[in-house]
Amino acid sequence: MATTDKKILVTGSAGFVGMYVAKALLDQGHQVLGIDNFSDYYDVTLKEQRNAVLASYSNFRVARLSIDDMASFAPVWEDFAPDIVIHLAAQAGVRYSIDHPETYVASNLVGSFNVLELARRTRPVHLLAASTSSLYGGNTVMPFRETDQCATPLTFYAATKGATELMGHSYAHLFGVPMTFFRFFTVYGPWGRPDMALFKFTRAIIKGEAIDVYNRGEMVRDFTYVEDLAEAVVRLMAAIPGSTPVSPADSLSAVAPFRVINIGQGDPVKLLDYIAAIEAAVGKRAIMNLLPLQPGEVLRTEASTNLLQALIGYTPSTPVSIGVPQFVAWYRAHYGC
Repeated sequence: MATTDKKILVTGSAGFVGMYVAKALLDQGHQVLGIDNFSDYYDVTLKEQRNAVLASYSNFRVARLSIDDMASFAPVWEDFAPDIVIHLAAQAGVRYSIDHPETYVASNLVGSFNVLELARRTRPVHLLAASTSSLYGGNTVMPFRETDQCATPLTFYAATKGATELMGHSYAHLFGVPMTFFRFFTVYGPWGRPDMALFKFTRAIIKGEAIDVYNRGEMVRDFTYVEDLAEAVVRLMAAIPGSTPVSPADSLSAVAPFRVINIGQGDPVKLLDYIAAIEAAVGKRAIMNLLPLQPGEVLRTEASTNLLQALIGYTPSTPVSIGVPQFVAWYRAHYGC
C-alpha cells in the first residue's frame, strides 16, 4: 500500500486514543473520516476540544453519530468507501461496567457488529479494532502473550471486548476481511480521559485532595504512552494478516486472516512508583487513602511485545519519568492551574 492518501475511517475519533491515531494519519496525508457520538460519559467539552485539533486539518471530517445506529452509520460509511477502518469507538471504563453493564451492550457489541457488517459489505483492505489487556483477566503467567487463553475476564467491559474479538474472527473466516485486534495496556498521556487514574490523581494532588489507592498500592501496570501507542497502530495498518505466521508465537489464526496483538511497553511499573512520578511532576506529595482491592481489579499486567516487534519493528518505549510530566504540563496549561 502507498503510505499516503488512503481513505481511513476512524471510529471514536474524538476519544483519547482516537484523536492521536487520527492526527498521526492526517500528518501522513491520509483522508480521515472520524465517527463519534460525543457521548456524555465524561466531559463533552474535552471531546470537542480534541475534535477541534483534528478539524484544523483540511483532510479531516467528522460524522456525529452512534455506531449502534445502523440507519445513520451505514450511508456515511458507504459514501466514504474507506480503504482501511480503525475501530476505536467503545464504552470505556473497567469500573463503570460493574454498575452500568447495559451501556456496554449498545456500543461494544451492537456497534461493533455494525462495523463488521459494513466491512463485510464494502471489503476494506484491513480492519483494525481496539481490544483490551483487561481480557487477560485472572491470568497469572507473565508476560501476557497473545496466544494465552483469555477465558477468565473479571469485568463485563472485558467480556464485551472478548466477544468482539470472537465476532471479528468469525467474520474474517466467513467473509475474508483481514482483521487485526490490538489489546491496549493502560494508555496514558496528554488529553487523557478524566476517569483514568493519572487525570484523577493529578487533579487531586494539585488541589490538595486525597486520592483513593486500592490494594494499598500493591499493584503493577504496564503503562503505555499514548503517542507510542498511536505510532504502533498506524504502523500495523500495513501488517495485514495473511496465511503465513511471522514467528512461532504469532497469534495469526489458522483458519482466517485474523490476528490479535498486544500494544504495551513490556516494562511494568509499580502503582506507588507511578504516583511518585506524578508527585514529582506536580511538586506536591499525595494524600493517600489506602483501600482494599476493588472487585474486577487485577494485581499486575505485563505485555509480551515480541509479536509487535516482529511485525513492525517497533515497541512503545517512553518511560513514565517522561510521559507523566508531559501529562502534568498539559493538564496545568489546559486547565490553568
